[in-house]
Amino acid sequence: MISPFIINDKNLFLTRFPAAQVNRSLQAWDASDEYVINYVNDNNLVTKETKVLIFNDVFGAITVNFCGNGINQENPDMVYCVNDSYISAQGIQYNIEQNYLDNDHITQLTSLDELPNDIDLILFKIPKSKSLLVEQLIQIKKSASKDTIFIATDRTKDIHSSTLKLFEKYLGTTTTSLAIKKARLVFCQFDSNQKIKSPFPTVWSINNTKLDRNFIISNHANVYAREKLDIGARYFIENLPDVSEGTNVIDLGCGNGVIGLTILAQQSKAYVQFFDESVMALASAKINIKKNCPDQIDQCQFHLNDCLTDVESNSIDLILCNPPFHQNSATTDHIAWQMFKDSFRVLKKGGELRIIGNRQLAYHIKLQRLFGNEKLIASNDKFVTQSAIKR
Repeated sequence: MISPFIINDKNLFLTRFPAAQVNRSLQAWDASDEYVINYVNDNNLVTKETKVLIFNDVFGAITVNFCGNGINQENPDMVYCVNDSYISAQGIQYNIEQNYLDNDHITQLTSLDELPNDIDLILFKIPKSKSLLVEQLIQIKKSASKDTIFIATDRTKDIHSSTLKLFEKYLGTTTTSLAIKKARLVFCQFDSNQKIKSPFPTVWSINNTKLDRNFIISNHANVYAREKLDIGARYFIENLPDVSEGTNVIDLGCGNGVIGLTILAQQSKAYVQFFDESVMALASAKINIKKNCPDQIDQCQFHLNDCLTDVESNSIDLILCNPPFHQNSATTDHIAWQMFKDSFRVLKKGGELRIIGNRQLAYHIKLQRLFGNEKLIASNDKFVTQSAIKR
């Protein structure tokens, strides 16, 4: 949905990205975006000399206010925007362009890039992942000065006492604002010189009983199942197909890459491409292939992408996928739907899409609609593994 975002006497139009998603009822901004922007304006926190660092701006609601006709229009090359999500980065760019704003002075950074020094103001959208929150706070503490103004924001229901304790632990004295429109601000003072070493990436081992070997797995902060193999991935591994030499495989939404890693360990002459929209996930997958299958690294490619956008049609033999059923805090099936449509296009005739999902998600209906066929490979009380063939 294209949602008007009227603030600061500016009438902006924001779109949840990707723009063609099936679920069009969700707007691209919330009350916490509005609250933090109004607070910055009301307190005159931005001048032409202010160096601003923005975190986790999912669709650009905050960032667009620093472009062209926004609140920081006289401040070129002084606004930095940090995201782990490729889709968020693309969404920010899309919303800047559709509002005909100048983005020459907006620098987008990934979650693994070094943060700039001498930041005056940090605007921080609190991420859903507590591990990502901890990692970002640790990195902020390393680069910020005691005079840096720090303001975090989120919906009131998502700011728990445990969340505030993390701000206290990693940054310093923490206070909160009154709630407005069910949103709240969090303020921190950098009043401690203590530097805490990051615990990420975490490293742990798994025993693949099917292949009778151990894997050493590294996970960056924003990767699901950071300390052990999640039960869905474990069940998927038990029901992967046998792969012949030279098979072209895609691990779609790869996370830490354990599914593609299992394929390579099973068939050393397969070719595997890893796709994810998370910078940290893709970096974790690359580490894990290098560590566990170093001789096969040249048979692998790693793509930061929105599903399989721009991948050649009719080019792949097998796609393996554990689709997400949420985007940030919104429960939605549009990502799974896009993954399935992209897979149908990219698979060769006779190629297979094999997926795992929670039983209640009823993915078999989507597979039947797209592929004209669907086969149940395995099921238990929580998960189903299903297959569809491109006829």
